[in-house]
Amino acid sequence: MAENPNGGERPQPAAAPAAPPGAVRMQVLGQFIRDLSFENLVAQKGLQGGDVQPEIQVQVALDARKRSVEHQFEVVTKFTVSSTNKVKGERLFHLELDYGGIFHVEGLPEAQLHPFLMIECPRLLFPFARRIISDMTRDGGFPPFNLDLVDFVALYRQELARRATQPAAKPVTS
Repeated sequence: MAENPNGGERPQPAAAPAAPPGAVRMQVLGQFIRDLSFENLVAQKGLQGGDVQPEIQVQVALDARKRSVEHQFEVVTKFTVSSTNKVKGERLFHLELDYGGIFHVEGLPEAQLHPFLMIECPRLLFPFARRIISDMTRDGGFPPFNLDLVDFVALYRQELARRATQPAAKPVTS
């Protein structure tokens, strides 16, 4: 304890507890928008109002790569949101967002690293990307689109299943 100038002792701030050996350590070092595009096709084409029944399609893709710094990884979640009018089939808007994060991950067994990067890291980024998508649709002249929660575990499993059904690439020979 340190001495308080008003008399008595003042408590010292507690030091951060050391991680136990073998514990997983993960830290978000940064977040960023890699690419953002919003097209209001109604305004561009001058489509007439009338009977509009929007239908929204959402696609999500994931990408992760090792950075040059030890234990650092970049994870990017790619969202594509398109809206068409059910009645006339006209496209109303198209949005693309690549939202990334830089993560420090250590203490994880190598076999668990890929699922961790493709499930847990996007899960942490999701609320921020969701907010951007909502703001972009609202600012683009449409009601804010609140993206449903994404099941990153199911998405990861689908990708594994897709890769398992693809034929192995033939080696290039000369």
